Order: sequence, then structure tokens, then C-alpha cells
Amino acid sequence: METFFNIRYEFDREAVLHRIQEAVDCGSPGYVCVADGNILALVHRDPVYRQTIAESLFSICDSSWVPVFLRCLYGIDRSPYCGAQIFQDLVSSRRFSMAFVGAQADVLADLRANIAAWNPDVVDMPFIELPFRRVEDFDYPAIARQLDAAQPDLVWVALGAPKQERFMQRLRPHLHRGVMIGVGAVFNFYSGHVRRAPAWLRALRLEFLGRIVAEPRKQLARCAVILSSLPAIVREEQRRKISPNNAYPPHA
Repeated sequence: METFFNIRYEFDREAVLHRIQEAVDCGSPGYVCVADGNILALVHRDPVYRQTIAESLFSICDSSWVPVFLRCLYGIDRSPYCGAQIFQDLVSSRRFSMAFVGAQADVLADLRANIAAWNPDVVDMPFIELPFRRVEDFDYPAIARQLDAAQPDLVWVALGAPKQERFMQRLRPHLHRGVMIGVGAVFNFYSGHVRRAPAWLRALRLEFLGRIVAEPRKQLARCAVILSSLPAIVREEQRRKISPNNAYPPHA
């Protein structure tokens, strides 16, 4: 793993899958963050949320622009591994028992029907709707009891950042097992309730434009925060690069 922008990343796809398998085999609960541009900005702005991300097992890089910044700053090549892809990879593998937490009942029902084409086993796995409330107000012991009864290897959590990361951090002490992975809009994508940006737009690193078209009010506000934060984020990483006390030198 490598730490950049105050986020501990695992970039390599095979290493991500191996670390998740190791965590499942270990049996202790934990969580994995899917770090997109929104999380990048929130980590920079909010020290409390930064600690939430730091307490995760690791983060995968869900931003196509972070590798560009790393190439410019450090001259290294890294690749993103987006939440939609890791979700498809792990669900399709048929190696894990799973639970799906978050979103509304109709989204969960359509998600179950659609991903059953990849993995028929999901038909018998729990899909748990959560009430709309503040992250502080969930009944975490009750949610944990429901999950522990099913004993899933993986718990997919789709509440959107920063809520889902705070949710996973608060739920972890109540669970006996299960690796949680926060996947944001992935349930909406694979249920068919929100259309993901086309592949050609994603190839141009412009997926955010597709998100703006699909959810303009929400995504315009989010993009404004990200763009306004980027100059300071890059400057901070530049200072860290040249500092003799750099706490996390990059690996070539």
C-alpha cells in the first residue's frame, strides 16, 4: 500500500482482491473505502473524516485523476480501480457470501434481479433497506445483529460519501465478522435507477460530467467542492514530496 493525499491506497487490482480475501479469512470485521474525488476533498477539509478513512483496512482509487496527479508529482504510474468494477468483480466471483445494505427497497429489488445474472446465489442473500436518518441515529447493535445472523463475508454499503464511511466506522465495533466496502452510487448504477456515464466518457476521465447530467443538483455542488479543494490538495502533496520529514515516501 502507498499513502498519498493523506489516503492509504492499494492500487493494484490483484493486491486489492488478495487483501480482501485475507481480511475475510482473518474473520475480524473491517472496512474498505472507495476513494473518489469527493472523498479526496473531504479528507483534505475534515480532520475527523480523515481519521475515519485512516481507520479503514485500505482505500482503492476510484478517481481517474489521482493517477494523473501522481504521474506529474512523482513520475510514477498507478491505475484506478473503481467501485463499480470491484463490485462486479467480487459479486461475479461467487467466492463470498454477501449482504447489501443501503438504498430504498425498489433499488435493492432491482439490484438483486440484475446482479443475479452474474451470481445466482445473491437471490438468497440479505438486501437490507435502511431508514433515512443521520449517521448518528442508526441502531447499530440491531443492524449488526441482523448481519451477524447472516454471517456474510462481504457487506456492501451504499449510503454515499461521507455518510457510508462514517456508518462503517460506527458499525464495525458491533460486528463479529465481515468486510464492509462502501460503494456509493453503485447500487443505483446496477439496479438501473441511475445511468452510469458511457465508457468513452470514462476513458476521457470525464465520468463526472455524466454524473452531473444524471444528478445535476447533487453533483454540481459536489464538483464545486472538489475543484475548489484541488489546488490546496496538490500544493500540500508537493510540500510533502520535498519535505525531509515525509512520512510516506512513494514507492517507485
